[in-house]
Amino acid sequence: MNKSSLLFALLGLLAFSSCVSHHELVNFNEAELAAGVPQAINNALEIRIQPDDLLRITVNSISPEAAAPFNIEPVTGQGNNNAGPEVIDLFKGYLVDKDGNIDFPLLGLIPAAGKTLEGLRTDLRQRLTTYLKDPVVGARFLNFRVTVLGEVNTPGVIRVTNSRIAVLDALGFSGDLSDYADRTDVLIIRETGDVRRYHHVNLQSADIFESDFFYLKQNDVVYVKPIRSKTATIADPGQRLVSYGTAALSVATLIIALTRNSGDN
Repeated sequence: MNKSSLLFALLGLLAFSSCVSHHELVNFNEAELAAGVPQAINNALEIRIQPDDLLRITVNSISPEAAAPFNIEPVTGQGNNNAGPEVIDLFKGYLVDKDGNIDFPLLGLIPAAGKTLEGLRTDLRQRLTTYLKDPVVGARFLNFRVTVLGEVNTPGVIRVTNSRIAVLDALGFSGDLSDYADRTDVLIIRETGDVRRYHHVNLQSADIFESDFFYLKQNDVVYVKPIRSKTATIADPGQRLVSYGTAALSVATLIIALTRNSGDN
C-alpha cells in the first residue's frame, strides 16, 4: 500500500469513528413485518382507575335542570379569570382518594379504583336512575399523562385525551427520536400502587408489539438513552482538542516516516 492510500485510510477511520451508522437510526430493522397480513392485538391494556386519578364526569338527561346538581361547575372568580383550559379542568374533576372512592353529589362515596371508565359509567347510570330519567353519563381521565425523557427532540410531559396510548405514540408526541437515540434499549418505568416496575423495549425488534409495555398506562415514564457516539458531541472541548491533536500528530508522524522511507529507497 502506498503512502497516499494509507493516509486516506487513516483519515477515513478517524472520520467514521464518531459517526452514527445507518443501522442505528432505523427502527424495526430486525423485525420481519408481514405487510398486508392482519395481526391480532393481544396485549392491549384495559386501563383501570387508580387512587389519585382525576376524572371528568358529566351527567345529562332529558331534564337539564334535574341533571345540573350532578355536574361540577368550574370555580369562577378573580383568581381564575385568566386561567387556561388545563387549570379549569382541575376544578371540574373528581379526585379518586387513597381508598379508591370519589365523592359524588347526592350519591356520596362511590368506589372507582379498579374499574374501567365504562364500568364506572355503568355504575353511575344505575345509581342515578333513582333521581333522573334515562341518565347519560360521560367519564374520562383528566390527568392521564406520560413523561418522555432522554434522546427525543421534545422531552416533557404528555397529557393524553383518551385512555390508550402506545410507546410509539408517546415518542411521536415528543418529536420522534434524536439521531443519537439508542433504539435497542428504551426504558419504561411504571408504578402501580406501591410497586414500581422497570422494563426495556427494543424498537428494532418486532417483539415490542407483543410487549405488555407497548401500551402505556397513566404516569408511565419513558426514557430513551443515548448511544455511545453521543459522547463525542458533548465531551469537554479541551479533551476533544487533545484527541484531535493526538490523531493529527499520529498522521503527521506517519507521513514523515513514509517520506523518509521513500527518500531512503
